[in-house]
Amino acid sequence: MDYKSNILEVIGNTPLVKMNKVIEDIPALVLVKLETVNPGHSIKDRMALKMLEDAEKAGRIKPGGTIIECTSGNTGMGLAIAACVKGYKSIFTTSDKQSKEKIDLLRAMGSEVIVCPTNVTPEDPRSYYSIAEKLSKEIPNSFWANQYDNLSNRTAHYESTGPEIWKQTEGKVTHVIAGVGTGGTISGTGKYLKEQNPNIKMWGIDTYGSVFKKYHETGEFDEKEIYSYITEGIGEDILPKNVDFSLIDHFEKVTDKDGAVMARRLAKEEGILLGYSAGSAFAGLLQMKDKLTKDDIVVVIIHDHGSRYVGKIFNDNWMRERGFLDAEMRIKDLIGLKSNKEFLAVDESDTISAVIEIMKDKDLSQLPVKRGEEIVGSITEGNVLNFVFENPSLVEKSTVKDIMGEPFPIVKEDLPCSQLGNYISRQNPAVIAEDKAGDMHIITKYDLIQAV
Repeated sequence: MDYKSNILEVIGNTPLVKMNKVIEDIPALVLVKLETVNPGHSIKDRMALKMLEDAEKAGRIKPGGTIIECTSGNTGMGLAIAACVKGYKSIFTTSDKQSKEKIDLLRAMGSEVIVCPTNVTPEDPRSYYSIAEKLSKEIPNSFWANQYDNLSNRTAHYESTGPEIWKQTEGKVTHVIAGVGTGGTISGTGKYLKEQNPNIKMWGIDTYGSVFKKYHETGEFDEKEIYSYITEGIGEDILPKNVDFSLIDHFEKVTDKDGAVMARRLAKEEGILLGYSAGSAFAGLLQMKDKLTKDDIVVVIIHDHGSRYVGKIFNDNWMRERGFLDAEMRIKDLIGLKSNKEFLAVDESDTISAVIEIMKDKDLSQLPVKRGEEIVGSITEGNVLNFVFENPSLVEKSTVKDIMGEPFPIVKEDLPCSQLGNYISRQNPAVIAEDKAGDMHIITKYDLIQAV
């Protein structure tokens, strides 16, 4: 029988997946190292286990002890999984900018989570660095992983991530792109790959509000570069020991908006639900596309899964509040808000009495009229009432064709709602919207009022 003795043995050996649509303008072959298939759904599982096992070998934690770490969520998850398997307690400090999903998942694994303010310096006693260090000194038999300065972090990637990429590309990889936070991934992977081929380029993704790019280019730690940002998992206001700047060929900064928007594109166009830093990595790749040729093979290391960000970058309201989506509402937004998306229509051969029953039963004021599958007209409660008052004896015999009006206009889902005035009027109370899948939806004045 082929099985693993516990979940920790599943970590690593993640696949490479070819990207297709979001990189259409890039001549190179672009592959993702899909770290989301690790048990904690992130690349941090690799180094979390390595840091803990090295601590065990060194006697820094003994059975029944407590793992402590300051984390943006993913390293915490890797350590929490290991704690469950090995029988340790776990306490994690994190910043208040991290997604609720990350915090909830850590607590679901039985961990204690302490949420700390983001907008404080690392030395501030309220920071998630300081509190983690303080707890490690107060709690007996505890191990503070300290992923930023613990070199077991980058060793994990030297021993696993780098060799996997080299083997999977048959040594043909020319560029590796990775977000840089603690620096372990890019430094460990880069060290191994450059030992095999020193011409391989390691490109780090940074964010605005982080010190990495300027420090790499000038050697200056400029505190003026530091300010609050929304992107999670990359960028720093410190220089972690795990970042080996000599192994990184270039840093590319990506805005909060571009990273979030790209993550959504990856989901919709590639069918892969990835995290914020993955969006930043691909946004950075597109910014650097002119540096690539058709002979290049690019590996983008993906850090975590999009399920961590359902309440943030995959939430339209959250995105719109930050100006990351068009502020103006579009038809597709109205469709999303409708509680009942069923598209109802009547046939031109249906009787007036049958239409009255449908309108009463479904509480509808207007309906499209079809001939087979073709939309050929429309009928409103005004049409029906006028006919009933004037011809009560003909209600059972007359058909929709006798009283129907012109078809409702058909509009695309990307139409701004402000342009609905060009279509909806007193005479024409509705439009038919066609989504990208080709499905039809009726949009009425009532839907617009409800959205407002």
